[in-house]
Amino acid sequence: MDKPKRLFLKPKGPLLTPNRPLLKKKRSFLKKKRRVKRRSTRHASPIEKGDKIHYTNISLISRFISQQGKILSRRVKKGLTLQQQRRLAIAIKQARILSLLPFHASAKLFKKKKKRVPSTPPKKGFRKRNRKK
Repeated sequence: MDKPKRLFLKPKGPLLTPNRPLLKKKRSFLKKKRRVKRRSTRHASPIEKGDKIHYTNISLISRFISQQGKILSRRVKKGLTLQQQRRLAIAIKQARILSLLPFHASAKLFKKKKKRVPSTPPKKGFRKRNRKK
């Protein structure tokens, strides 16, 4: 048997060119995640520098208690740091134990005042009575 002289064909041009990369990128079928830009709004701290977190400072502590008497979270009262929230929780618990703050809110807080609707003037004439048969 005769062997051919040329076993491999030489490429016509260079393998790597900027227009023709050697490896093709795999096409991803998943959607690309979009980056969401978040607004960097910083809330002012409800606790000023002069305020001291202490169980006797009822005016400050009462701002961080709900109507039901629960301690509000950091999400509700924006601007608190983690350390401030911990100190507030401890101060609120101490004030409750020393009966400076109530454990439960009173029922008076939940009662809503009804607005009085002006009554309509009485109609003139005779009123029909519903008689029982």
